Amino acid sequence: MNENAPANASQTPFVSVKHLKKYFPVQGGMFQKAKDYVKAVDDVSFDILRGETLGLVGESGCGKTTLGRAILRLIEPSAGSICFKNRDVARLDRAQMKEMRRCMQIVFQDPYSSLDPRVVIGDSIQRGLDVHHIGNPQERKQMVIDALHKVGLQEYHLHRYPYEFSGGQRQRIVIARALVLQPEFIICDEPVSALDVSIQSQVLNLLKTLQQELNLTYLFISHNLSVVEHISNRVAVMYLGKIVEMASKKELFNNPLHPYTAALLSAIPIADPKARRKRIILAGDVPSPLNPPSGCRFHPRCPLAMEICSRDEPELSTAGDGHRVACWVATGQK
Repeated sequence: MNENAPANASQTPFVSVKHLKKYFPVQGGMFQKAKDYVKAVDDVSFDILRGETLGLVGESGCGKTTLGRAILRLIEPSAGSICFKNRDVARLDRAQMKEMRRCMQIVFQDPYSSLDPRVVIGDSIQRGLDVHHIGNPQERKQMVIDALHKVGLQEYHLHRYPYEFSGGQRQRIVIARALVLQPEFIICDEPVSALDVSIQSQVLNLLKTLQQELNLTYLFISHNLSVVEHISNRVAVMYLGKIVEMASKKELFNNPLHPYTAALLSAIPIADPKARRKRIILAGDVPSPLNPPSGCRFHPRCPLAMEICSRDEPELSTAGDGHRVACWVATGQK
């Protein structure tokens, strides 16, 4: 697969998210009415092509996980559309959404908490097949075994409990559970952040191999830019509920246009102990999504902020060659 574009990818988006919002009400008073809203995801739009991996990065609390779960309707979006296979997921009723879930799966961050400790892993993996009434008991068992083989585990693991496995093995089990329904789109929500570094590379390489073999499409959520660089074709940078920059992996890492992206990249460790990188230290803390700043949400911490940054919110504009950025400075505004 090409580093910057998926092989044989059509220009028609496979997943298209438009103006997606997720606001959580802050309730108070005697009748617990909504007094305000936490704007976890605020007017986010992007496309994913078939067969590619879009990396989504940002600091903790920026809305990455909320965005991923809203796309799958594990939490209901407040507004916007999610087009998958030419159908608006946000408009599907319960029966239609159940059918669609076979094509859209998720791998959670913590493999242990996402598995029932009282259930053997064979039953956990088979649960989706039971819910969707796929095959007879013998066929379902074989599908589970095939899914285990795909992730490097064996049939004798079927009757073991989650506590009998290492962290890396548990994450392979969670991946097998997602694969057993033969999905086309998988959201990977920090799938390696709870693993040792040596195991992270194994799981990442497994995800890449499965993508090539099964023609999978990924939204890969992470705060680790080194991991995102390894697995992604394109990268979207998120800050306080907004996407502030999006580009191919090569373009974004070689030519970051948004000051926030540049600050994130400057914090990546260098393997050579003699090498030095100029760190960009951001002032202050991330503002609250309950009361985000006016204008550009990054301007209170931005070393390049101008007067317009505090007044007007920049749009995610094209900066050439598929590179998009929401920044008055980067787009040459005076």
